[in-house]
Amino acid sequence: MQVSDFDFFLPQELIAQAPLPDRGGARLLCLDGPTGQLADRQIRDLPELLSPDDLLVFNDTRVIPARLKGRKVETGGQVEVLVERITGRQAALAHVRASKAPGPGTRLCLEGVVEATVEGRDGDLFVLVFDAPVLDQLEQHGHMPLPPYITREDTEEDRQRYQTVFAREPGAVAAPTAGLHFDDALLAAIRARGVETASVTLHVGAGTFQPVRVADTQDHVMHAEWVRVTQATCDQVARCRARGGRVVAVGTTSVRCLETAAAGGALAPFEGDTRLFITPGFEYRTVDAMVTNFHLPQSTLLMLVCAFGGQAAVLAAYAHAVSQGYRFFSYGDAMFMTAQRGMQHNAV
Repeated sequence: MQVSDFDFFLPQELIAQAPLPDRGGARLLCLDGPTGQLADRQIRDLPELLSPDDLLVFNDTRVIPARLKGRKVETGGQVEVLVERITGRQAALAHVRASKAPGPGTRLCLEGVVEATVEGRDGDLFVLVFDAPVLDQLEQHGHMPLPPYITREDTEEDRQRYQTVFAREPGAVAAPTAGLHFDDALLAAIRARGVETASVTLHVGAGTFQPVRVADTQDHVMHAEWVRVTQATCDQVARCRARGGRVVAVGTTSVRCLETAAAGGALAPFEGDTRLFITPGFEYRTVDAMVTNFHLPQSTLLMLVCAFGGQAAVLAAYAHAVSQGYRFFSYGDAMFMTAQRGMQHNAV
């Protein structure tokens, strides 16, 4: 398919630049997969859209304050570091932005106190060795890595709001944004409904924001992200199936976790990197419904939701969202989608 098939018009003013005052204040556009019908709701309505037999699956990754600014010690040249993956207690792979790419042995002074040395390259990333534990340094001195379409500096509020309330496993450099809408009150209402919840982990990488630079989707090489799906979660999915419930993934990251773990034909425990690229025609094996934010034009995540809800239906939903002034992207509003006709695993 052509990447241009996944384009849509989006006014700049609809790109949310800050979170709403209340996590649970987002709008929720509901797309019924079998019929293509749309309904304008609120995220607070989600519990009534769920059945007590359903299973809600969250990504429990935790965003690390992965962005550091500073200079090269030898030349004083400015640098900006975005840690992509922590590879050891004092080692990391990172994007480094500078007027001249730093070579092996270059020493960096970041945020005035953090010292790191460039060891070499690993593809597009730089191998950095820090003078102290990486995670500790980032937590003390790093900035939250807001997406490139948020055109302001991060604030102290972002430390809390660009993080889900159920974040547990540190390692992401971007939030699983569908989860940002869930607060204690909404989670309590979901539990009161009798809906079971489960967790998976996908450490979202900066590659999630990279544009697709080819014309044909089959030529795109997906970036790698680390995933874990446990036996306990697989067992919860099996029990959900047995009682006739739906597996409802919160966010495209949860979708990619579950479908990666089911790539062999049946859901099984998985731990490691995934490069799963979901486009229309993909056979979903696990996910029956999803909660997801609105995604960038021509992005791999828009392709994923088009594969789930139907390309024409999803693009029509996006046109409706634009016409109704929905807020887009990370700090924006959400959708609740059920699978298009012929993809339902359960008659619920």
